[in-house]
Amino acid sequence: MTKQRELTGRAVLLWLVGFFAVIFAVNGWLVQAATSTFGGLETDSSYKAGLMFEREVAKAERQQELNWQVDGALVRGRGGATVLNISVRDTQGQPVDGLTADARLAHPADSRLDHVIRLDTAGAGRFHGADSAQPGQWELIVDFYRANERVFRSKSRVTLQ
Repeated sequence: MTKQRELTGRAVLLWLVGFFAVIFAVNGWLVQAATSTFGGLETDSSYKAGLMFEREVAKAERQQELNWQVDGALVRGRGGATVLNISVRDTQGQPVDGLTADARLAHPADSRLDHVIRLDTAGAGRFHGADSAQPGQWELIVDFYRANERVFRSKSRVTLQ
């Protein structure tokens, strides 16, 4: 005959404490994993972003009136570098001169992985730059400036191999 174990108050207390200890440990691990992988806020201040919205709408309307053609190629160069070549043409197909440009590869999920690509002028309406970005989905944002004022912004989704 087998002897049945008696359930005591001490055993119930140990099981209850053990159960909640496991729950707290798992929750702590999940909180640590979530906070260590969070890439940051999309904007520092929603209020300031709201104030800037009207200015951005006006810039977008002026950009639409320009009707520029922006073509770009983002490829892997020698040694694994990410090479970006861009050309800007007006409505008549002529290169747009007198511009400076900067580019950014924005990661869709983690802003800490963004890359700024320094663009050099490679002729009238042409720009060239290189950086080292990982393969994957990116948003390519190119801003064109004239006299330190942004006159055109190009955004496109790209996939790097």
